[in-house]
Formats: sequence, structure tokens, C-alpha cells
Amino acid sequence: MMTETHVTSNHIALQGKNQMNNTASGKLDMENEIGWKSKLRLPPPDRRIKTSDVTDTKGNEFEEYCLKRDLLMGIFEKGWEKPSPIQEASIPIALTGKDVLARAKNGTGKTGAYSIPVLEQVNPEKDHIQALVIVPTRELALQTSQICIELAKHMNVRVMVTTGGTNLRDDILRIYQKVHVIIATPGRILDLMDKNVANMDNCKILLLDEADKLLSQDFKGMLDHVISRLPQERQILLYSATFPLTVKQFMEKHLKDPYEINLMEELTLKGVTQYYAFVQERQKVHCLNTLFSKLQINQSIIFCNSTQRVELLAKKITELGYCCYYIHAKMAQAHRNRVFHDFRAGLCRNLVCSDLFTRGIDVQAVNVVINFDFPKMAETYLHRIGRSGRFGHLGIALNLITYEDRFALHRIEQELGTEIKPIPKVIDPDLYVAKLDDSIEDANVSK
Repeated sequence: MMTETHVTSNHIALQGKNQMNNTASGKLDMENEIGWKSKLRLPPPDRRIKTSDVTDTKGNEFEEYCLKRDLLMGIFEKGWEKPSPIQEASIPIALTGKDVLARAKNGTGKTGAYSIPVLEQVNPEKDHIQALVIVPTRELALQTSQICIELAKHMNVRVMVTTGGTNLRDDILRIYQKVHVIIATPGRILDLMDKNVANMDNCKILLLDEADKLLSQDFKGMLDHVISRLPQERQILLYSATFPLTVKQFMEKHLKDPYEINLMEELTLKGVTQYYAFVQERQKVHCLNTLFSKLQINQSIIFCNSTQRVELLAKKITELGYCCYYIHAKMAQAHRNRVFHDFRAGLCRNLVCSDLFTRGIDVQAVNVVINFDFPKMAETYLHRIGRSGRFGHLGIALNLITYEDRFALHRIEQELGTEIKPIPKVIDPDLYVAKLDDSIEDANVSK
């Protein structure tokens, strides 16, 4: 009987010890759960006031999407605090594996809207290509890959960028070292597929960014060819600001019951104020010089309608005594990369470019866009002015209009349902110079 009592008391003691251990480990788990965010290296908060293009949300948090901890760490360390409207609308749907067709304005967080669900669905333990992101320009490919690499930095997911104009042999060697996500321009990825280097048998996700451009005549038939190399069971995500008829035809051919998102009740960004100045062709440089002297430019992008005019204007601006870079499609790729990198890093205030630079390029510091040459197409105009006022911030778009441009100006206003006003003698700095939101600072101080 004594032995039995002895066993029972030992048993109770052991149970008590286990309970204490469980409580301690539960407490530790809770501390880890609460404490992981405090260990992150967060960038300083963006205190600039934002427009409703990005603040008009349902109030969701990134943690609500049941994302992997490692991905959440990358999101917060990138400085992304809360999802924007396009991210709220598309992340949960894309995570279910459904095809998605999403329209949202330039500069409202489309890259995050697709890169987060793409990275979440990648299994780093499987050594094959699982997702392919296709974009129309080399600069956009570099920018998108940089964002994905930063988001995935804690995830052990290998992201690779491949574009034309770079050494094909180097890309072949990199693919053989195992890659999970490829970001590419259409010509280069087709080349790698046709050489049987990029094996797409297990690539279950295809993302098309700036889908309208990818489905234009410039890339005719290329995407059909890419899709023919993907498995039958796949997810296709399309993101763009404009959706012409070609996108509708592609959608009907390749997408299965897609979930459609349209956040484009109006086409232009709320934070971008648009003006025109009526000038003669020979007065344009003088007018530009006056604008430079009067405006509070943080960084500016100046658009011309041809590569030749890009170089000529950049030379003129330099002669006027202003720092100026230029970029266009006929430049060597290494040179383009250097210009793009240095401009984004803020090493020069002004960049002259062709329409190569209208697609998706995100330089947060740009607060002034100038159409030195006015575009013919509303779509081109929309993408150009969207380089300013990124992610709900403020900016201005200034258009130098000649007598020949007057009809195009009126037509583009009609097509976009927007107003381009005559330029006032003095432009109010409150329209394009960043104002700080004191409530953010107060919240940080109270923390």
C-alpha cells in the first residue's frame, strides 16, 4: 500500500512539474509572439500626408492574412505598415489560388499586392521554379526583383531577375543554381524556355504586371507562347492601370473564372495637380528654365517624345547649370542600370527620358513631372504623370503645350475625365511639397 502511495505522489509531482514546464513554454511562446516585432529593424515612419488613394482602406492589418512570420518580417522591415486598398482587395483572393484581374491607379501599391501572395505560396524546400513574374521593361524588372528580394530576405526563397541586354550565359548558370521566383521581360524568359534552361513544369503562378503593355503589339504572341509551357493547373494574376480590349481577349482565352477588382472610379491620382503652359516650340527650353528657378523640386522627371530629343534636352539642361541625367531604350543596358540606380538613390535632381520610363517606375522622391513634349495618347499621359505623387503623396504635372497639341490636350482631358488647368503665376507649394502629418509624430513620441 505504501508503495502505491509513493508511486501516486511521484506521479502527482511529475504532473505538477510538466504543468509548470508547459506553462513556462506557453509563456515563452506568448513572449515570442508579442516580442518578434520589437526585434525588427524598421525604417523611420513615412510622416508625409497621404491622399485617400491609399488611405481609404477597410482598416485591415498584414497579420490578418495568416502570412508566414518570415514574410511578415520582410513586409514590416520594408516600411509597409498597413495594406493599401489594392492590397486589401487582392491579397486574400490571390492567396486562395484564384485567377485575379486587378485594376488600380499607378503608385497605389500594386507590386505589394501581387508579390506578397506570390512569395507566401512559394515552398523554399522545393528546388524548382514556382512563380514567374513578367514585366514589360528592364528597369521595372530590376525594381520588382529588388522589392521581392527585400520582402523575402528572411524566407530562404531565391529570387532571380533576367532581362534582355544582359549576359545570357550568366543567367543560365544562375538558373542551374536553383531558383524559386523569376522576374523577367518576355523576350529573355522565352529564350531561356526555348533553350530548355528554364523548366516551367512546376511553375504554378504567372503574374503579368502592366498587363496592357505586355498584351500590346510590342510583345505580340509572346505570352501565349509562355503559357503553353506552364502546367495546366496554374494561377494567373493580371495587374494594370488600364485594360484595353486585348486584355479582355487574353482573359477570356486563358483565365478561369477570374476574380475582378476595379479601383479605378477615376483614372488620375488624387495627389497630382495638372497644369499646362501654352508655348511656342522655340520657347520650351526658356520656359523650363523659368520653372526650375521657381519650383521647389525634390526630384523631377521630364518626358520627350523621341530618344534624340531626350539627349538634346539633357544637354541643354546641363548647359543651363542644372544636374541632369537622361535615359532611353537605345542606351547600353549597363548604362541604363547605372542611371536608374543613381537617380533612385537621389544623386541627381532631374531625369530626362522617353516613354521607356512610364511603366511602373517608382521613385518616391519625384514630386514634379514635366511633359516637355505632350503625348498623343491618353494612356501614355496617365502613366507619365503617375511617376509623381507615388503612394498617396503630392505632386504636380506640368505640360508644355504648342498650338499643334491643343486638340490632344482637350481629347486627353475628356478621355481621362480630368482637368488640366492653365498654369498660375505662382504654384502653391502645398500642392506638391510634402507636408508632414503631426499625428504620426505624436503617436511615435507617445510610444
